[in-house]
Amino acid sequence: MPCLRRLWTVGRPQVARMLRALAAERAFEPTKENRCPKQVVRFENVGMRYGAGPEVLSDVTFALEPGSFHFVTGPSGAGKSSLLKLMYLAHRPSRGFVTLFDRDVRRMPRSDLPGLRRKIGVVFQDFRLVQHLSAFDNVALPLRVSGSREEVIQKHVTELLTWVGLKDHLHARPPTLSGGQQQRVAIARAVIAHPKLLLADEPTGNVDDTIAVRLLYLFEELNRMGTTVVIATHNQSIISRFSHPILRLREGGLVEIKQSAAE
Repeated sequence: MPCLRRLWTVGRPQVARMLRALAAERAFEPTKENRCPKQVVRFENVGMRYGAGPEVLSDVTFALEPGSFHFVTGPSGAGKSSLLKLMYLAHRPSRGFVTLFDRDVRRMPRSDLPGLRRKIGVVFQDFRLVQHLSAFDNVALPLRVSGSREEVIQKHVTELLTWVGLKDHLHARPPTLSGGQQQRVAIARAVIAHPKLLLADEPTGNVDDTIAVRLLYLFEELNRMGTTVVIATHNQSIISRFSHPILRLREGGLVEIKQSAAE
């Protein structure tokens, strides 16, 4: 473990430099859409149900400030994944108000949704990788869609995949990778575009604690650059290592907002 900790200490500045260099390469012109919002996420008395079923979220109220970092935790069935689905616009609330980047989701025209989604990076629990593309091309996809130069893509995608331990699997396709390896590809794809909001659903569920902590450091570096980070997880041993506030759910309700996990 001491050797691994020294590796993390050396690696964190490296990944920080890479993320900052990539952000500089992809800098946007200042526009109204890119101005810093007062709140990145705001829920007011939110309820959510699937079809005609019972509510899976009930009277949830909280707000996330720009540049904040929160864990979402609670037992299975508490509503963690449903909460994230509202944040990445996979569903709209059945009642109450969800505001993203100071915009009311329920009143937003569908034509505005793609632009808003481009600000959000998501690590799905089931990965959702493109099966016929290599690990490299999966991670490069957001950069290519946004028009990044190929030399920038080659440099930074390789560097990021190396940092998450996949240097020898750049050209492997998802079906040939283990669950943990696919998860790391999905995480790299989510962070490479430097999103304004990063949502991760059980991002360490298929890796051991050594890799999990390394991935959390990656999220922290992105957060230091201004990205608002929300991680849903059962992994209490990981949560306890980091001093970030916790949103605790139980039976679809927000029962606690704890300010710090680490002592």
